[in-house]
Amino acid sequence: MKEIPLSERPRERLKEVGGENLSDIEVLSIILKTGTKDKNVFSLATELLKKYSWEELQEISIYDLMKIKGIGEVKAIELLASIEMGKRIFLRHSKELVKMDNPKQIWEDAKYWFWGLKQEYFYGYYFNHKQQLILRKRIFIGTINQASTHTREIFRQAYQVSASYIVCLHNHPSNDTTPSQADQEFTNHLFQTGEIQGIPVVDHIIVGENGFYSFYDHKL
Repeated sequence: MKEIPLSERPRERLKEVGGENLSDIEVLSIILKTGTKDKNVFSLATELLKKYSWEELQEISIYDLMKIKGIGEVKAIELLASIEMGKRIFLRHSKELVKMDNPKQIWEDAKYWFWGLKQEYFYGYYFNHKQQLILRKRIFIGTINQASTHTREIFRQAYQVSASYIVCLHNHPSNDTTPSQADQEFTNHLFQTGEIQGIPVVDHIIVGENGFYSFYDHKL
């Protein structure tokens, strides 16, 4: 860093122009702090972003990070903590309840939760009687193959927040939102259970990066 003029160093630029005006490499350089004797921090940040996209960094492990020369355990932990903080800020619950009354609106809210994921994630969106969202909750990770176990957890969360109804969402990593046979069977199971429990599941949305499939829209 010493060879870089003070005014062009990432920390100084952040103070002068704000973080939103920094490049990806500059932001990552601030988090990494230092490079090695053979590689300055800019080179280290550039190497990391060439090897992994931002989407891949969301799911990266400490062991993968430590395979890069110049990133030891401490640096890897600090970077993972920064990524986790970013996720929590982005996904924080709004104090003001938001009304959502159609599948597209729900997909627009939810799609970033699923961005870049390499396996299926299943979420429950829980609403009050005014169609206001009161809770987003990740229920499980993986394919839909344990209907009874998953269904109990979905409705347990509904009782905890006194939800009036539920919308379920999961992604297809392929971005093909066509429902599988398992998706259809599980959706039928959810709807039937909701009728019995008195907390209707009004939709099951399959999420893709560029579109969605709504069982409600297809009258299923």
